[in-house]
Amino acid sequence: MRRTPPRKGFLAPACALAALVAAAGNAAGPAGTTLRDVVASDDTPLSENAELLRRMASPLARLAEERRLASSGATLARHPLEVASERFLIYQPAASPPPQGFALLVFVPPWQDARLPPGWAMVLERSGVVFITAERSGNDESPLGRRVPLALLAAAEARRRFPIDPERIYVGGFSGGSRIALRIALAYPDVFRGAILDAGSDPIGTPEVPLPSPELFALFQSRTRLVYITGERDPDHLADDAVSIRSLHQWCVANVDGAVQPRVQHEIALPGALSQALGSLAAQGGPEPAKLVRCRAALSADMDARLHEVGELTARGATREAAARLRQIDERFGGLAAPRSVELAGRL
Repeated sequence: MRRTPPRKGFLAPACALAALVAAAGNAAGPAGTTLRDVVASDDTPLSENAELLRRMASPLARLAEERRLASSGATLARHPLEVASERFLIYQPAASPPPQGFALLVFVPPWQDARLPPGWAMVLERSGVVFITAERSGNDESPLGRRVPLALLAAAEARRRFPIDPERIYVGGFSGGSRIALRIALAYPDVFRGAILDAGSDPIGTPEVPLPSPELFALFQSRTRLVYITGERDPDHLADDAVSIRSLHQWCVANVDGAVQPRVQHEIALPGALSQALGSLAAQGGPEPAKLVRCRAALSADMDARLHEVGELTARGATREAAARLRQIDERFGGLAAPRSVELAGRL
């Protein structure tokens, strides 16, 4: 993956977009309010362990966890977090919210403290965006144990505190946090309408990034917008972006844009790049309906053929080969293959 060159089709429009980076970050505006050491007033059902597993683990991985718990006599704890112990930083714009409400950016950092990146306040102010990020949500923390539920808790708390436009709720991150943001956007497209992926990305439809249920994935395909931002002098992550974007297209996800920041290495997005990313996320439009239908049909036919083959192998008693093929289906198609993949697993 590291040696794959970025696709020309990705870089060409991105360079033009990034040319506006410096100018877009220099406009001054009224100062908003930065709230520190914020404690959430309540939990959210979306961050409960059972819901995290349902959305973010493949069906067979979830089945294996359920069997492990049953065999040990243990039960799954309801909540991964102690809400009263968590702290957040919030930036609230000074301007009055528009009629439909503020936009919201939930940020997943690679570092441990809760901070607002330099120069971002003026962009958030001008764009009418509330920003929220959590402490102790860096790369050393557990994704399912802390980073993902903290982002969901942050989104819920911001919506309780401010008038938020549900059509402009975004998740973003930098470096390792960007990889988590992609997973969150994929698993929670009913919450987040877009994602800013800054210098960190992965392909989807893998053991590490499994696909969610058909209902959730249909939402992700049809209305989630993704913006990639990476420095020109960060070749490894540019290559990762190219692989990730190619993967999205293979899975019928077309609402993708990108920006290459000139003369930038592995650094947080500059204010102008953030401004352009927020503008791209707010843009109207979606995938071509007919093209999406054709793409989905091809994926469904491929999956159905593979599941049918596992059924035939099982019927012939070739259980070892059937189990191996079923694992491959689970790793590739994730929740799209359920409940048939789970039913086949029960027969092996």
